[in-house]
Amino acid sequence: MPTLRIGTCSWSFPSWEGLVYSPDSSDTYLEQYALRYDTVEVDRWFWSLLDRGGPRLPNPTDVAEYCACVGPDFRFTIKAPNSITLTHHRPKSKSDPLVANPHFLSPDLFGQFLSLLQPMGEMLGPIVLQFGYLNQQHIGGQAELLQRLGQFLGAVPAGHEYALEIRNPKWLNRGHFGFIGDRGLIPVLLQGYWMPPVADVYRQWRDLIHRSRTVIIRLHGPDREGMDERTGKRWDTLVVRRDGELAEIVGVVRELLDAGADVYLAINNHMEGSAPLTIVRVRELLGS
Repeated sequence: MPTLRIGTCSWSFPSWEGLVYSPDSSDTYLEQYALRYDTVEVDRWFWSLLDRGGPRLPNPTDVAEYCACVGPDFRFTIKAPNSITLTHHRPKSKSDPLVANPHFLSPDLFGQFLSLLQPMGEMLGPIVLQFGYLNQQHIGGQAELLQRLGQFLGAVPAGHEYALEIRNPKWLNRGHFGFIGDRGLIPVLLQGYWMPPVADVYRQWRDLIHRSRTVIIRLHGPDREGMDERTGKRWDTLVVRRDGELAEIVGVVRELLDAGADVYLAINNHMEGSAPLTIVRVRELLGS
């Protein structure tokens, strides 16, 4: 029977106290979170290429702590380090020249990353390879990315669930979803930023998406900076209601479940102003 898991993008938000957490209980946030939700997206290890001093990998103490806070049925969705998915170091200013990242799609570095996650065992869910917007300054084009990604996937350990997210709208095409299906990957559908609506992408490529046994849907909303300003980065109130978008998303989720696919729905505070309150609304739309 297909499974729907609904959770949030990260969990360390003091403004969720009184909403998800007990007051003054930051040392048990994840433990309390796991009583309400059965999945969470971990992005703290994504930001690993912060300077040219070498990539940062997970601290084993953190991995062990996370495992101790949740039950065996919980699933962590992990964003792979951007030291793997960035073609170049991020320039400090627009005038700085691009400097190639020597770790881009490095199977060796990725293997080190996976070895540090081994204690998670069955609690380790999909590992997301997230690529930002890539223009010709970064890579020759979609064909080159898929060719290099294919080589990478052929060299990394089997037995894990790998997911692919891109942020080039024009690359959400038959080549992209065909590659995902052929490689047994998980498609990631992103609602927000400059990407087309998830429901539109799903309708256009439904047949190819249905080849995947699992689908990840990430709800981020269109305006991160604007939402930061409106909320003051306090995430306990809905400041906008995206009723139409949520209804469309729930329709996609229902279709995927009916088709036999497992679904991870990861909701960001930036979607409506408070991820936990958006989850309440999604559950109401689902009737559960």
